[in-house]
Amino acid sequence: MTSDAFYEPDSKLLTAEAFEFVLDSELKRAIRYQNYLTLVTVEASREWEGVTVTADDGTLQEVAQVIGRDIRDTDLLGHTDKGMLGLVLLDADFDHSARVIDRLISRIQNYKFTTALRIAIGAACYPTHAIVADSLKRQALSRPLVSWRGDIHSPSEQN
Repeated sequence: MTSDAFYEPDSKLLTAEAFEFVLDSELKRAIRYQNYLTLVTVEASREWEGVTVTADDGTLQEVAQVIGRDIRDTDLLGHTDKGMLGLVLLDADFDHSARVIDRLISRIQNYKFTTALRIAIGAACYPTHAIVADSLKRQALSRPLVSWRGDIHSPSEQN
């Protein structure tokens, strides 16, 4: 697999397959060197005629661009196999990750999205919450830290 195949076209967002591969590799590295690793899940959805639906790829790209400004170059951001965004914070324990998540939420709250959104953020840390990738993902999904809802803004109000 070439490095170009790791990323979505025209973005720094890892494909779901690449994200899974890199998460697994980084988790193995964390285990070997006894480092922390936190997986953050970002689920974006919107209401459409009274029904909540998962956000489309364009909306996920927009959310990724917003939060991508507040993460380190060494952290990993990509699609998950569940249609969400995943963020891997390397060498970050849960307390440090909570501060990062607070910054991400602040960024999200101050951004004027083009569509009304609901964003749920969860997180789990190796070795605190889980020691294998599947358990880490389940724990991150079952540990909602933040739920945010934003309304529609006109394009002239965009950041």
